[in-house]
This record gives sequence, structure tokens and C-alpha cells, in this order.
Amino acid sequence: MTLPDFQVSDRDLSDAVLSQYLESEAIAVDTETMGLLPQRDRLCLVQLCNPEGKVTAIRIAKGQTDAPNLKQLLEAQNVLKVFHFARFDIATLHCNLKITVQPIFCTKIASKLARTYTNRHGLKDVVQELEKVELDKSAQSSDWGNATNLTEVQLSYAANDVRYLLNVRQKLIEMLKREERWELAQECFQVLPTIVSLDLLQFKDIFEH
Repeated sequence: MTLPDFQVSDRDLSDAVLSQYLESEAIAVDTETMGLLPQRDRLCLVQLCNPEGKVTAIRIAKGQTDAPNLKQLLEAQNVLKVFHFARFDIATLHCNLKITVQPIFCTKIASKLARTYTNRHGLKDVVQELEKVELDKSAQSSDWGNATNLTEVQLSYAANDVRYLLNVRQKLIEMLKREERWELAQECFQVLPTIVSLDLLQFKDIFEH
């Protein structure tokens, strides 16, 4: 890899990297899977980035059911976990590795509450507007299951999906506070685990008439 401060690990974080990430106020998190159904499609990669820009991609083996150091980090109450569309990621982490992620910030929810002047809330659009960076999403729909032979394009894509999230979070918080929606956003983040539990039990539209 030619990306700065990027490393790939197998099955879990090392103790040293875990200690480094646990010192962070917030970390960015993303996942790559074999599809969009957590109960069916296995987890293949977990990406992390701290405020110093240190990116780690953890390759999850087929059949793997735990990652103790990753679990400790993602369940640590003193470290905020920042996702884009957290609803999917926390579901797949729970299904595959029995990780209950807390606390949570979702940049997609924040974008929808703050950027009401647009309906474009995908990561590519949010990063392009707020960070002036155009993400290459060509590897998004690719085979992540062959973890030992991921291409440089795939790894670059995976790294960039977390590299800008913490900066985006700060800018969205500023917008939410300006528009007096910050408290509402925090309430949305707090209810996410309940929504994910309903998703995993396949309940739909229970709030409808």
C-alpha cells in the first residue's frame, strides 16, 4: 500500500494498536461485507481511523465469530464511534462478532438533519461538499470475501471510507448546532441500537398506522 499511515491486520487488532485507539476521543469505523443482509452476508473487513489519521483494516476470516480487542474498542464508553450509515455497520458487527457498539455518531443521519437543502447524503456526496475531496467508489461493489488477496484499489477505497469521517463529523456538528438540531441528532444516535435490534428481528414499519 502506498497510502500514508495505513496497516492491515488479520482477525483482530494488536494490543499495541488497541491501546493507541483507546486513547482517542473518537474513531471512524466502516465495514465491508459480502452483501447487504447481515444475517446472510458475512463480514469481511473492518476499517478504523483515529484523529491522527492512523488507518487500520482488519481482515475477518470466514467463520470467525469473535475479535476480542476490536470488541473492547467498539464497546468502550469513552471512545465515540463514527460511522456513515451506522444502522448497517452496527448490525453486521453484532451479527458476525457479537459486538454491541456504543456510543455512536452517524454522519448520514447528521447529514439528513443538517443538509436539508439536498437529498444527496451518500458518503461520496457529503465528503465532496464538506472536505472538497472526490472519493473513488469504483471498488464499492466488489468481492471482499477473498481477504488475503484484496487489491490495492479495494484497500484504498476501504481506507478512504474512514479517512475523512472525523472531519465530516465536526463540520456536521457545527451545522446542526447552527440550525438548532444538535440535540435532536443526539437523540437519533441513542435510539439506533433499538432500531438495529428491530431490523435483525425483521420487524418492519412498526411505527406506521
